[in-house]
Amino acid sequence: MPSPSSTARAGTSCRRCHRRKKRCDRTLPQCETCLHAQVACSFLDDDRQVGTYPIAYVQGLESRVRELEKQLSTALASTGFPDHARPDLEFDQPMVNFATPPDTDTFDHFPLPTPPAHARSDFLAEELKRLSLEATAERHLGSSSGLSFAKLTQAVLRRLSPDKAEFVFDDAPDNCQGEPDGPLPSFIDTSTSILDINTFSSPSLFNQLSLSHVLEDETVLADLHLPDKAHISYLMEFYFAHSHTLYPIIRRTEFTSVLWRVYNHPQEPLAGSALSMFRIWMVLAIGSTTHSSVSLVEESESVLYYNKAMVYFEEAFGLGDMAALEVLMLQVSYSFFNQIGPNTFFLVGVAARMAIGMGLHTSSSYLNLPADVVEYRKRIFFSLYMMDRVVSMALGRPFAMHDDDIDIQPFTDIDDETPTGYPTTLDPLHPSSMSVPLHILSLRRIASEIATKVYSPRTAHLSPFQREALLQSLHKKLIAWRRAMPFPLPSTSSPVPHLSSSWFDLNYYTHVAMLYRPSPLFPALDETKVKVLAMAAAMSIRQAMNMHRQKRFAYNWLNLLGVFQSAVALMYATTAQPDQLGIVVRESKAVEDLELAVELLEAFGRKFGAARRLARMVRDVVGRLGGSSMFSTGTLLPN
Repeated sequence: MPSPSSTARAGTSCRRCHRRKKRCDRTLPQCETCLHAQVACSFLDDDRQVGTYPIAYVQGLESRVRELEKQLSTALASTGFPDHARPDLEFDQPMVNFATPPDTDTFDHFPLPTPPAHARSDFLAEELKRLSLEATAERHLGSSSGLSFAKLTQAVLRRLSPDKAEFVFDDAPDNCQGEPDGPLPSFIDTSTSILDINTFSSPSLFNQLSLSHVLEDETVLADLHLPDKAHISYLMEFYFAHSHTLYPIIRRTEFTSVLWRVYNHPQEPLAGSALSMFRIWMVLAIGSTTHSSVSLVEESESVLYYNKAMVYFEEAFGLGDMAALEVLMLQVSYSFFNQIGPNTFFLVGVAARMAIGMGLHTSSSYLNLPADVVEYRKRIFFSLYMMDRVVSMALGRPFAMHDDDIDIQPFTDIDDETPTGYPTTLDPLHPSSMSVPLHILSLRRIASEIATKVYSPRTAHLSPFQREALLQSLHKKLIAWRRAMPFPLPSTSSPVPHLSSSWFDLNYYTHVAMLYRPSPLFPALDETKVKVLAMAAAMSIRQAMNMHRQKRFAYNWLNLLGVFQSAVALMYATTAQPDQLGIVVRESKAVEDLELAVELLEAFGRKFGAARRLARMVRDVVGRLGGSSMFSTGTLLPN
């Protein structure tokens, strides 16, 4: 009989038990009820899979492997094997040189026999890996994801240990907001690392909304009608101020006209149009979830609207290539904030292949098309381009579309309400509604250059002079981008993040940090670059905090990755400087900035359980750095 700790369990009941309203033991891969009935068992979290297995099942297997490895390590220690004969010493150790990092594609890392099992040497890398994999359910994390950099930082943090041993994070969870009080479940071994504690929880990174509430009963959805007019107006305004400013997918004037016709006349023929109804419900869902991401309120409304939109998905998807592409991209936009359907990376890949197959990246496909159709297709294509850059850069994945293959110019800098082709004169005092999306597009193009030139092994042949020139060139482009910010920004009553100058500052410093952290272009940094990295990481944390205090920060998984990576960069840049550590800490205000990161991660913890672990880890470093600042000699004492 397997022990409770070796039994993988799903986050919710199987579909058969859920439909029959029977108790389900949630055992994976088949619950006991279905096993006795000799029928197939399918779980509600089947859409979150690794290969052909649910994530919860795979995580259970991984937990069991770790348990067996620990038992093997203990058994070998008791037999008196010499260290060189012990097989578990072959696992990766953090490397100090970025040019020869540990294998970033190997998913399983096991505790080393010395120090004890809980003193893992790869905390930062494992947490970053777990965070990324939970967000996307994909296995590979490339160089721009920061995984190798996290391992490098873990090695540099040895400087904070009195005997220069591995820096071990406190693995005792505290009662953060949103965590249940009282003892952990009996099948949790409290001697394991904080990386293992997550294996008993839901596999979803996103809010703790049970998946049994995600799939609404068909009768509930059939009876669901549009909310009242004031609420529709509020959600629609939030969508167009927020998501539409990032990704102008929908033609606003046309959408608004259709929405109010359907609202005022439910028998309107457009109410029978699958594409129109999918757009309406998805806009409401995105407007609701983006509002929730800023205000940190519960997500049940957006989930309900999303499920209503999915009623029309298949029919809308079958209405031609452009309709199918728009349907997928609206799903991508939703998945940035609430991931209850297919993961973001998968959706972007499918949409990109469809767009390239249609030739939207080539000028020849736009010949003889009306001006308004050309404009609409360009907005669709470049919105997808920006989505691809954001997701692929965050996860270190290859781009789905390449800059060298794109030979079309971006969409026009005109207001949504201006008829396409109508002669316009740009007024520098009143930027158009497309000025912000176009400026964000230029940032994504710079990010694309950073990925292909800084994080690509193809730069290995460059001379030191060429490498420095490339770095300076990209930095100048970022400075020019920040200086050219549209001003004044569009006025809106909604707390939209990217309609604030702090958002542009945040993105500037985040990209500078990505530019200057150790990479294939500069595997080892000199003192000047380390100080630039420290400045950029600290400023990105401060700008995120500014937006947090202004109540216009979006608490989505991309920003959670960004805040944690900025904290890791600041840890590295502080401890890697050659000066006496106490002096560096006092002069740089690193402790104060990392405390801001802790505060931000704790705010994320209201939506993401993983963020609470990250906050505890950063707090450990803050405590050690705070102690080091008391000793100007740089000698570190234990806490």
